Amino acid sequence: MLKAYNRFFINGSWQEPAGRELLEVINPATEKAFATISLGTAEDVDQAARAARAAFDAWSRSSVEERIEVIRNIIAGIKARAGELATAISDEMGAPMRLSSTAQVGSGIGHFQSIIPILENYQFEEDRGASLVVKEPAGVCGFITPWNWPLNQISCKVAPALAAGCTMVLKPSEIAPVSGYLLAEIIAESGLPAGVFNLVNGDGPTVGAAISSHPEIDVVSFTGSTRAGREVARNAADGIKRVTQELGGKSANIILDDAPDFARAVSGGVIGCFGNSGQSCNAPTRMLVPASRMAEAAEIARAAAAKAAVGDPKEDGTRLGPVVSELQFNKIQGLIEKGIAEGAELVVGGPGRPEGLNAGYYVKPTVFANVSNDMTIAREEIFGPVLCIIGYKDDEDAVSIANDTEYGLSGYVSGEPSHAGEIARRLRTGNVHINGAGPDFAAPFGGYKKSGNGREWGVEGFEEFLETKAIMRVA
Repeated sequence: MLKAYNRFFINGSWQEPAGRELLEVINPATEKAFATISLGTAEDVDQAARAARAAFDAWSRSSVEERIEVIRNIIAGIKARAGELATAISDEMGAPMRLSSTAQVGSGIGHFQSIIPILENYQFEEDRGASLVVKEPAGVCGFITPWNWPLNQISCKVAPALAAGCTMVLKPSEIAPVSGYLLAEIIAESGLPAGVFNLVNGDGPTVGAAISSHPEIDVVSFTGSTRAGREVARNAADGIKRVTQELGGKSANIILDDAPDFARAVSGGVIGCFGNSGQSCNAPTRMLVPASRMAEAAEIARAAAAKAAVGDPKEDGTRLGPVVSELQFNKIQGLIEKGIAEGAELVVGGPGRPEGLNAGYYVKPTVFANVSNDMTIAREEIFGPVLCIIGYKDDEDAVSIANDTEYGLSGYVSGEPSHAGEIARRLRTGNVHINGAGPDFAAPFGGYKKSGNGREWGVEGFEEFLETKAIMRVA
């Protein structure tokens, strides 16, 4: 029997949707439905947005202490239901349970935890000459979030918005909506006043469009594809809304000749590319190595890929689960075939499912070597476990290749620290990781170029939900 997550959380209570259309949620490991959600309508969004508007005045004037108490209650709720959340994420988008329990759920907790010291220490007022500069809540927010890191991407919007004093309407991805529904249940028990947080499930063309165009919504924060981001911006344009977007990526991983451990840097790059089955917008999918060491790098990558065990997300030894859907699987297969047709050297992997996996959207961990940066697989975001290794002549060539992309979300450099730091400063990306450094909740996250605008995480992410007011006074 399918689990039913068919109500919406609006104005502090669980309500029946305006429409009656249901959508089955598919487990990508089995290709079978395990749950249903209701597909919302513009009427549902209107009801939620009006509830958020009615709640804004009181919540925007709440104290820092009140907001922190609610956030602490949400953290406690996530921790108490961490196992349930991890299972939901694994079922809805295929993450192995180890990844789901640690990185997926852990990142959700991390965003709520990291916003507390920011809120405690933030200066909302500043005397500047004869004037007072005040930071105030930006208003009602509309959040449209993706399926690949579902709890992470919801939390990194909801946590700072609540802390800033904003109210909100959330539409999680209809592909992976269950973890968002469970978070809404947690928020419902947190002591948050009615109307501050509202959840409406549905698809992008209906609910997403209604959120981004609704006259009562002041700020739209979207995470997803660059194509969909354009539609969100168009829908928001008539309302002159503030729009922040975290979009696609094709991140370069430059391994310098003076990397302290070349083999470790290459194998770490393979693991980083294949993490979350390659379904991360900041994945290091273009590995740049000295052209003279291409064969060496390819052999190291082959060995690393062989250790990337693909299989049932519920089994302990699984490193890569399935990709999220049949649509995604077919897209990845087409791009792998395109790489072969365009002359890239297939080192390992290739088209089709891994041996023994005849059901589920499983992709072979795939490495291409001797890729040129004008090939389709080096230009397009594949969003699967597919790595392109590209050779470079010198530092100038490496920087040129890395920046030769329409994206600019993240970058990676391995090398002698000062040398790597010099290269990092030249990359046109919003983030750069040096010598295997991991993510940092206190640092801003976001991209240049077609990877988006605005920032999430850290103080910069918090400030996206604030407006600036200047109060001029007579001296």
